[in-house]
Amino acid sequence: MAELVNVAVDAMGGDNAPVQVVKGAVDAVNADKRVKVFLVGREPVLQEELRQYTFDASRLEVVHAGEVIDTGEPPVMAIRKKKDSSIVKGMYLVKESTCDAFVSAGSTGAVLVGGQVIVGRIKGVERPPLAPVIPNINGVSLLLDCGANVDARPGQLVQFAKMGSIYMEHVIGVKNPKVGLVNIGVEEEKGNALTKETYPMLQACPEIHFIGNVEARDIPFGVADVLVCEAFAGNIVLKMLEGVSDALVKKIKGGMMENLRSKIGAMLVKPALKRTLKGFSTEEYGGAPLLGLNGLVVKTHGSSKAVEIKNSILQCIAFKEQNINEKIKEQIVLGD
Repeated sequence: MAELVNVAVDAMGGDNAPVQVVKGAVDAVNADKRVKVFLVGREPVLQEELRQYTFDASRLEVVHAGEVIDTGEPPVMAIRKKKDSSIVKGMYLVKESTCDAFVSAGSTGAVLVGGQVIVGRIKGVERPPLAPVIPNINGVSLLLDCGANVDARPGQLVQFAKMGSIYMEHVIGVKNPKVGLVNIGVEEEKGNALTKETYPMLQACPEIHFIGNVEARDIPFGVADVLVCEAFAGNIVLKMLEGVSDALVKKIKGGMMENLRSKIGAMLVKPALKRTLKGFSTEEYGGAPLLGLNGLVVKTHGSSKAVEIKNSILQCIAFKEQNINEKIKEQIVLGD
């Protein structure tokens, strides 16, 4: 039997914890026999939730953690003070090699701090980027960074491009992924000091397939597979895409309910529309990995439901089986 992929899950983090987190963990265990989940949180609460499900008990374990880090708490202080929290205990399961990965819908700041302070960076990686998969008209793109490094330097953006290319090729399955630098114009001379200095460095990087600058309006059309930027721009791009997507869905649904004719039309197009909208749903692709750590840390939306938790757990399988961290070490440590 193949070695199990062990995933620690923050059962107390997020708007819908622990109910949706527990359901997502059970769904993941039932969906793939290669994974074992360690639910980290208040054991009495979690055991009560688990009673309503049927699953392989040998592949789902509860690890007690009596404290919870709230989203409003200062991240550094919370990580230092709350040693018995679900985030800290989950991170230590990865640090101590009990688990291969950690998944959380909890405090983004605490997850980012914990990832770097507890799990630790791969030697040679300057700044681990947060890298969500975002849907586009052709499939998906990887956006990095979107939240971890708002003041990144050019050399760090080059590392983002290398790590993003590795993840996109070996986890998502896109061969020779196209790398684009997010900018305010496609011309080489456009942008601020950061993008102007980064452009020739990406152009000279033999490990990636650099296609040049990418404007925000072209991102939904899949012009690049890997989108590189510092976290300030990346987070704006991500939140704008999410907001526009939600607004369009609401507008479409409202239009379909305007009158009898539109309601009849809605019934006819509903199956096709449902398939299309599902492809643009971020929850189908799991969470955002924090790349460049000694173990995998995945941050999901705070509002995650069971399906996103499940998919975030399952994405950890490919990460381990494809030896992503070893590939990153080869490029970042040996390649530089």
